[in-house]
Amino acid sequence: MDKNEPSIWPPYQVFYNGPEFISASLADWAQKHGIHLEFIEPGRPMQNGFIERFNRSYRQGVLDMYVFRSLQEVKERTEQWMTDYNEQCPHDSLNGMTPVEYRLFHQPQNSGNTWH
Repeated sequence: MDKNEPSIWPPYQVFYNGPEFISASLADWAQKHGIHLEFIEPGRPMQNGFIERFNRSYRQGVLDMYVFRSLQEVKERTEQWMTDYNEQCPHDSLNGMTPVEYRLFHQPQNSGNTWH
């Protein structure tokens, strides 16, 4: 990788210590793209708290609620869940707003001024 070339890859990536993430192929790919691999400590899932929160919400809202007959059905239920999660369900962390409401409320207003 040319050090003067801007990278489209993040400077580091955090992984669990699971066997699916500990491989020579992954390490070679990361090195080739200038990415430093970080692994959370075994037994310390809160070192990656955002994904843990997502995993719990998704598991409770989708995976634990249905018996799926196909991958397509999983995809459809996931899309429904994402729409509900982002557009219908208020979030305590967003002061009772949905993510869509929060984004609209905090979106910078466009000025009526224009350049001539």
